[in-house]
Amino acid sequence: MAELTLDAGAVSKTIELLSRRVDERFPGSGLSGIGRQLERIAGQARARAAAIARPIAGVRVTVALLILLIAAGLAGTVGSLRRPREPIEAFQFVQVLESGINDVVLVGAGIFFLLTLETRIKRRRALAAMRELRAIAHIIDMHQLTKDPEWVLRPGRESALLPPRRLTRFELSRYLDYCSEMLSITGKIAALYIQDFDDGVALAAVNEVEELTTGLSRKIWQKLMILYAMGPEETEGAEAARR
Repeated sequence: MAELTLDAGAVSKTIELLSRRVDERFPGSGLSGIGRQLERIAGQARARAAAIARPIAGVRVTVALLILLIAAGLAGTVGSLRRPREPIEAFQFVQVLESGINDVVLVGAGIFFLLTLETRIKRRRALAAMRELRAIAHIIDMHQLTKDPEWVLRPGRESALLPPRRLTRFELSRYLDYCSEMLSITGKIAALYIQDFDDGVALAAVNEVEELTTGLSRKIWQKLMILYAMGPEETEGAEAARR
């Protein structure tokens, strides 16, 4: 059975379609700008994920040369050792053994550092992408923060401290639904980065992004449930069915 993978091209097309829907429904809005920004990030994610998965040839060659140099140095050191002419006392033997163990530990740590250098470079790139996705998830959440369904049911007095609340119930449901879709797609973009990069730290960062977007989307669906509990929309029903 072929291994299932997330298609970066399909994710980009989904975001492009969503961005067009938001532009058509709310032209010139902040959410429309976020849709275009998310579309740009998705377009970059495909190339960035491929770059993270691709071997870094320069790093690998450099590491191999350094390890060969270390091995040659160790071989030369061992080859220069000579058996002492006089018996070694126990205290001297312990000192020599301790010094040798320290050298082996240091050399081993250095080799481990070199062998994990490529992974750490890729991990840093993946974590930078996760920070960008976490930021846009919070920005999406900020856009839906003042969209209160209770305002549709019982409109209050407008305040200069808050943005105008002129959305109908249908428009508000579309707005919140678009926010939820953007959050879901943000989690899918995060998953692209670890699809071909097996690293525990990067996987944990992706899981954090997915948990964040799921939690934020849950708040949006609580608002949508309030809107749906109000009953069917009296106007724009046909348009709602088309959308």
